[in-house]
Amino acid sequence: MLLPTLVTCLAGCAVLLSPVSEGCGPGRGYGKRRSPRKLAPLAYKQFSPNVAEKTLGASGRYEGKITRNSERFKELTPNYNPDIIFKDEENTGADRMMTQRCKDRLNSLAISVMNLWPGVRLRVTEGWDEDGHHSEESLHYEGRAVDITTSDRDRNKYAMLARLAVEAGFDWVYYESKAHIHCSVKSDHSVAAKSGGCFPGEALVTLESGGQKSIGDLRPGERILASAGGDGSGELVYSEVLAFLDSNPGTRKLFYTLETEAGARLSLTAAHLIFVSEGNCSEGAVPARGALRTVYASDAHPGQCVLVSEGKAGQRHSEGRLSRITRVWVKDSRGAFAPLTQQGTLVVDGVVASCYAVVDQHSLAHWAFSPLRLIHSWTGSTGTRSDGIHWYSRLLHWLGRMLLDAGRFHPLGVAQHDR
Repeated sequence: MLLPTLVTCLAGCAVLLSPVSEGCGPGRGYGKRRSPRKLAPLAYKQFSPNVAEKTLGASGRYEGKITRNSERFKELTPNYNPDIIFKDEENTGADRMMTQRCKDRLNSLAISVMNLWPGVRLRVTEGWDEDGHHSEESLHYEGRAVDITTSDRDRNKYAMLARLAVEAGFDWVYYESKAHIHCSVKSDHSVAAKSGGCFPGEALVTLESGGQKSIGDLRPGERILASAGGDGSGELVYSEVLAFLDSNPGTRKLFYTLETEAGARLSLTAAHLIFVSEGNCSEGAVPARGALRTVYASDAHPGQCVLVSEGKAGQRHSEGRLSRITRVWVKDSRGAFAPLTQQGTLVVDGVVASCYAVVDQHSLAHWAFSPLRLIHSWTGSTGTRSDGIHWYSRLLHWLGRMLLDAGRFHPLGVAQHDR
C-alpha cells in the first residue's frame, strides 16, 4: 500500500514541480577567475574573448532562426526586469525575448551598472530579431545576443560597460560601435550552459553545538540553523540535513553575493531562491507573516530586505530580522553544494535562504520533496554525502519529462540533464 502511494506522490510532484529537481550541475564554471578590482575598459573594436563569436571558445555555432511559429520559440523567455530599459522600436516586445542564459547575464549586468553609476540603468537597443534586420546567421535571431548602452547614452561609459558585460558572464562581448556594445551567450543546450541552485564550499552554517562549519564539510545527519516558517519568517530552529541535492567540490561557478546593512554577505547561484521583503522594510524589524516572497538570487537587488539571524535557536527574539540589501555583485568561487534540510530552509552566512532553486515558489518546491523526507523517515541518515546530483532529483526530473511537455521545463534544466 505504501509503494503505490509513494509512486502517486512522486508523479504528482513531477507534474507540478518538475523543474525544481535540478541541482546546480557540475560543469566547469564560466572561465577564469576575474578580479573585481581595477577593471580595464575594452578598447574600441576589441572583443572578449579574443576569438570569433561563433566558435566554441565564445558563444558557439549558430543553430537556426527562431520565429514565433517555430517549435523553438518556447526556448525564449521575456525579460521584464524594471532595472533595464528596452528600446523596443518595433513595439512588439521582441527585444525583451531572449534565452534564459542571456536573461541571467543581462540581469547581472544591470546590477553592475547601477552599482557603478548610481541613477543610471542598462538599456537594450536590440534583442531578439524576428524581422531579418541583422546579418545572416546572427545570434540575434536566436535570442542569444543583445546590443546595449547606458540609459544616459553617455558614450564615455561604453568602454567600461563592455568590461562589465564580460564580468557579468556574457560569453562574447564586442565594442562593436561607438553607439553600442554587442553581447552574446552560448546556447542553453550547450554543454557549458549549466545553472541551478547552490552555495559555495566556503559558505558557513551554524551547528546545533553553536559552532560553525563550511557547507563543503557538512554531512547528512548534522543539524544546522534554519527557519521553521514556510516563507522563511518563522522561529529559528535546528533542522537535520537530510541529503545534498547536489554536491560538487571541484567545480568553479559564478555566485551572486548579496551584502546587507547588517554586514551579512550571502553568496548563491543565480537560480537559487532567497526570501525578500519589498517596499517599506525597516532595518532590524521582524517581518509579518506573509510579507516575504522568494526570488531568484539573480533578481535580488539593492533596496530589498532579506532575513538575517540573531543569536541561536531557542533564544528570545530568535526570529530572523530584516536587513536591507546595499550591494549585489558576482564572484567566482570553488565548490557548489545544495543541502536539503527537514525544514526546507537554512541559515547560510547569517542569512535565511531556501534549500530550493529553479522555480520561484518555495512552498511548491518543499511539497515536491516531501516523498524524499518520507523515505528518510523510514531509512534514517547514512551520514555520507555522494557527489553529483541526488537520485531523487534525477527521478523527479525523469517523471516530469515523461508526463509533461518539454516547454514546461526551465531551459537550462533541460540542457543540464540532457548533456
